[in-house]
Amino acid sequence: MIDLRALREDPERLRASQRARGEDEAVVDTLLDLDERRRSALSGFESLRAEQKSFGKSVSKAQGDERQALLTRAKELAQQVKEAEAGADRLAAELDAVLRTVPNLIEEGAPAGGEQDFVTLEYVGEIPTFDFEPKDHLELGENLGAIDMERGAKVSGARFYYLTGVGARLQLALLNLAMEQAIEAGFVPMYPPVLVKPEAMEGTGFLGAHASEVYQLPQDDLYLVGTSEVPLAAYHMNEIIDALPRRYVGWSSCFRREAGSYGKDTRGVIRVHQFDKVEMFSYCDPADAHEEHLRLLNWEKEMLAKVELPYRVIDVAAGDLGSSAARKFDCEAWVPTQDAFRELTSTSNCTEFQARRLAVRHRDDKGKTQPVATLNGTLATTRWIVAILENHQQADGSVRVPKALQKYLGLEVLEPVKR
Repeated sequence: MIDLRALREDPERLRASQRARGEDEAVVDTLLDLDERRRSALSGFESLRAEQKSFGKSVSKAQGDERQALLTRAKELAQQVKEAEAGADRLAAELDAVLRTVPNLIEEGAPAGGEQDFVTLEYVGEIPTFDFEPKDHLELGENLGAIDMERGAKVSGARFYYLTGVGARLQLALLNLAMEQAIEAGFVPMYPPVLVKPEAMEGTGFLGAHASEVYQLPQDDLYLVGTSEVPLAAYHMNEIIDALPRRYVGWSSCFRREAGSYGKDTRGVIRVHQFDKVEMFSYCDPADAHEEHLRLLNWEKEMLAKVELPYRVIDVAAGDLGSSAARKFDCEAWVPTQDAFRELTSTSNCTEFQARRLAVRHRDDKGKTQPVATLNGTLATTRWIVAILENHQQADGSVRVPKALQKYLGLEVLEPVKR
């Protein structure tokens, strides 16, 4: 959540952020009013409690009728203290509830607007040209014996699939390459849990606007994660970290309901309910968050270069950031049969937003505890198979394996199989 002290000092910054996101800026006045009333109520409660403590000493020294009168007043004062405390608590809860609906302050420089208002920062690599009619990733995958959507739907329903044969091997190769790169860069590898408690999901900001995307297990009061960002962010929940930065890389299965996406990308493995992902996660000093964000982006670009894909980097507009992110960069690879760039990686700087909700802190130079900054970035997912198959396909239906993947896959070319 946002910093109330910073809000008091510069309310216009949140107003500008809300406008850029296309959100209601009237919430700023609501927060300031609730904050002022809460602080006033708390001050009143503390004054009454101080009076109560002082009054208690007078009662202990009094005798006879005076003592009885003082006891009567003490009871009245105790009731007033109780009511004042309840009023302050009520306002604090109301303020907290409103705070949890307010998205993070955007970083200076983030584009304003909605989904289509992103800014393209660069294009990398050459878009392939074919002297034959290119096949889409699903046709290629079926011919290679790599993807089976029909049986995925039979067993689990729409948007499920099997990766089979070289498809399974290609995903393992891809994710192993990503893990190797992250470990060489100093990340601590993790297999995090994919079922988390509500406080972990809410703390990372996924039970607000994204709640419809999340699978819930009500009987166990647990949620299936849509990204290992969630368990990695909650790893140090309610802790003080003794050294920064801390960098983790998680390999996990991810689950998304894809609510509201009916009719979109129903063919193949672009928009599915379950996929695997390697995710980078960083805890750092807030003063270093901007530079750390650029480092995560560069690690993503390094990985894309290894699988030899043409892509563009976009600066995502404020209205498409999600509640936790202050800034987000996406790398979108070229998909030949769609004649379009599609997202493969995303890296977000969440500044102190998640850390405040999860109570993850560090000690500053003066020894005072302060929230850390949290950042995340995708290093590889199942969706990358789409771009790899389509960009590296050959006229006979085979697919050239990028050199960096060959040592993991044990193949230089994926060949069609007889059915």
